[in-house]
Amino acid sequence: MKVNVEIDCTPEEARRFMGLPDVSRANDVYVDSLVTAMKGAGSLDQVQDLIKGFAPMGEMGLRMFQQIMESGTKAAFGAPTKKS
Repeated sequence: MKVNVEIDCTPEEARRFMGLPDVSRANDVYVDSLVTAMKGAGSLDQVQDLIKGFAPMGEMGLRMFQQIMESGTKAAFGAPTKKS
């Protein structure tokens, strides 16, 4: 048996319904500090270094995120995924 449930709500309503915290202020501070730091960067290398420093877990976090996105893309298009 298959049951489909469709819920029409805003992201804010979904966040509240699921009991998730409102992190919009923290996100705003994070984005503002990243934009301010990038304005002071004079070259592409400096921008890359800044982004690596701001990302959670630095460069390792960026690589892990990239791997997650690649495996999701492969799975979505039917390509076999590596199992660790």
